[in-house]
Amino acid sequence: MRKLIVQQWVTVDNIAAEEDGGLSFVSGAPFDDAVTDDPFQNSIMRVVGSVDTLILGANTYAQSKDYWPQAEDQGEYGARLNKLTKFVASSKLEEAPWGDFPAATVTPDAAATIRELKEQDGKDIWLWGSLTLMRSLLEAGLVDEVNLLVTPASRGKGTRVFEDRNDLKLLEATPSKDGVLLLRYEITK
Repeated sequence: MRKLIVQQWVTVDNIAAEEDGGLSFVSGAPFDDAVTDDPFQNSIMRVVGSVDTLILGANTYAQSKDYWPQAEDQGEYGARLNKLTKFVASSKLEEAPWGDFPAATVTPDAAATIRELKEQDGKDIWLWGSLTLMRSLLEAGLVDEVNLLVTPASRGKGTRVFEDRNDLKLLEATPSKDGVLLLRYEITK
């Protein structure tokens, strides 16, 4: 069975979105190679290589659709991301274009879509950002792994990643040269 992997950028004080909804703490250099001597980059690229489907909430889609399809500056990471099959969870959108790449499929019921996808053959499924969607999928018991990209910043106030209690098992902790830490956790039931 395929896994649903959630990725969130967070500050060291567990803020995933600033009070105004901003993400000024998100950082990172583009990856031009799939494998390097950089353990952090290799870990990120392993995650990207382990998935073939990207799920986005409507807001994350709106923030991403004009940048990522043209993000040639994002190297191999961007190239792989753009090739993924995409779904956008929305009850309002009718279509979800992705530049010159195949459009995302719009789904009004993300939980049902993810249940179906998990039963199909393929690589894992990746949910990017989309806090509201992530929380509903956690509540539905559909999230298998949470990847936190912890930045060396704090904000004090804002939206926290988790609102409810979740038990996690550490799978990996890999620092980057610029102070970002990848923490991969399995959701324990």
